[in-house]
Amino acid sequence: MLRAMSSLDHTDRDEPRQERAPRRDRPRPDDRGFAPRIRRGALRIPSDAAFRLRTGHPWVFRDTIGDRPVSAAPGEAIDLLDAEGNFVARGLYDPEGPLAVRIVSRDPHETFDDAAILRRVRWAADLRSRMLPIGEASQTANAADSGSPSPRRLSAYRVLHGEGDFFPGVTVDRYGDFLVVHLFSQSLETHAEALLSALEQVHRPRGIYLQRRFRPLAGEGPREPAELVRGSVAPVEIEVQEGTLRFAVDVTAPLSTGLFLDLRRGRELVLAHAKDRRVLNLFSYTGALSVYAASGGAREVVSVDLAARAHARARRNLVLSGLSERGHEFIAGDALAILARMSERRRRFDLVIVDPPAFAQSRERSFSVQRDYRELVHASLSVCESGALLCCVANAAKFSMDEMMMAIGEAAGRARRAVRVVEQVGLPPDFPIPAGFADGHYLKVLLCAVI
Repeated sequence: MLRAMSSLDHTDRDEPRQERAPRRDRPRPDDRGFAPRIRRGALRIPSDAAFRLRTGHPWVFRDTIGDRPVSAAPGEAIDLLDAEGNFVARGLYDPEGPLAVRIVSRDPHETFDDAAILRRVRWAADLRSRMLPIGEASQTANAADSGSPSPRRLSAYRVLHGEGDFFPGVTVDRYGDFLVVHLFSQSLETHAEALLSALEQVHRPRGIYLQRRFRPLAGEGPREPAELVRGSVAPVEIEVQEGTLRFAVDVTAPLSTGLFLDLRRGRELVLAHAKDRRVLNLFSYTGALSVYAASGGAREVVSVDLAARAHARARRNLVLSGLSERGHEFIAGDALAILARMSERRRRFDLVIVDPPAFAQSRERSFSVQRDYRELVHASLSVCESGALLCCVANAAKFSMDEMMMAIGEAAGRARRAVRVVEQVGLPPDFPIPAGFADGHYLKVLLCAVI
């Protein structure tokens, strides 16, 4: 059976897997037995790598620097130079893992210090204030007069998105009055206090939690719950708002708070097309997409997830959003097995949502979105009514849009169904992506029309 989360946590989406890598920060002797002289805090990189950095790519991979010695401490800023010795960018050095340097500035005159971190937090906050319906500005006059929340109100969103906000390896999410910081490398711990102080100064949260998303060098182990590092302890359940809908989240959870902020546009897509449709939500997790479908006027909603406790949270979200459980069915089990059973019984739907995890492992089998997405789409087509919509979601950077389109096309051909992509959405504006960083487009949502 597949682990039925609707998507993986941020670690698997945004950054390469953090494996133990040999240290290459000590100079190696040349043929005469002498170590080469290196200017501390500088590293010369190949021309192709320099070109990528100049176009906006935020990473220097370990393989790129090869055996070049690096004289820098973990988290220390180093200058990257091209083959001619010209300044290209400044980044933070990481002696472990596949990413050797994370770019934080392309300005040779900027020092990456506490003031630079505060600037980045302010820049990010300014962008969100202009792009998202947050704060007092999001309240309409009528809503203010009536005392009810604005229909556009948003109280859960990303306030700092690593690469897109010029601080790779760090993300920060807001859930009501609380912030959750994610660190993706131990080398960034040295900047954590400055970041926490900047977040307090700019966002004034009640509390800040820190989630270490890097894996220990000793190997795999259970991920620890988020740690309270500033302010007050959060309640077990925090209620957040997306428009007129409300969801319960847990900011201390080790894997996911219960609401995937990056899938907001996908939820809005379901809302817009759910009216009078029979909806099947596969890998439903805490039911956010099911809640949106119900709010959009779905005639029937069936949520499928392996974990029964996920359905309990989905029911809670329906209650919080003021929606009735009538017309809803919750099925606990393996998605592929349930699809096979529904197909045999000729059960059909008008909107099928396919939102699997990028990777899953169970005693029975493993699932990889790159390898198995075609099979999942093929099985989903077997329960699609003629004229149905198929909402395909993939949240893996290594599964490109071309590969996703090909997988859907091959599944359609095998099922002898005509499938057309009619709408496409991706990340919302609080997840900005640097130009030149194609891997940043990890989330893909395609709405397909099925005949």
